[in-house]
Amino acid sequence: MSYKHISVSQTAALLSNDDVVIADIRDPNSFQSARIPGSERLSNENLGQFLNEKDYEQPIVVVCYHGISSQTAASYLVEQGFEDVYSMDGGFAAWGTEQADNVESGA
Repeated sequence: MSYKHISVSQTAALLSNDDVVIADIRDPNSFQSARIPGSERLSNENLGQFLNEKDYEQPIVVVCYHGISSQTAASYLVEQGFEDVYSMDGGFAAWGTEQADNVESGA
């Protein structure tokens, strides 16, 4: 089993699903300044907690800057046993362009 690719518009549609996890792997400053609403930052520091707390059957969309690093992270999550993992094509750069009105910022 492997991760799947997902578009920005497909990700936006998933936001109405309370069960979906948007895992943002960008640096803390980028995450603070702008992010997909409801997303959570995933880093090496909180990876263990993430693995312990999440339901391995819930959908997880991994987001990075341009959709490259998220592929490696998504692949890792699948290796850990997560069943429904996506890498968002185009990353947050594409989200900011296509979903400019749907961006959260601040703490």
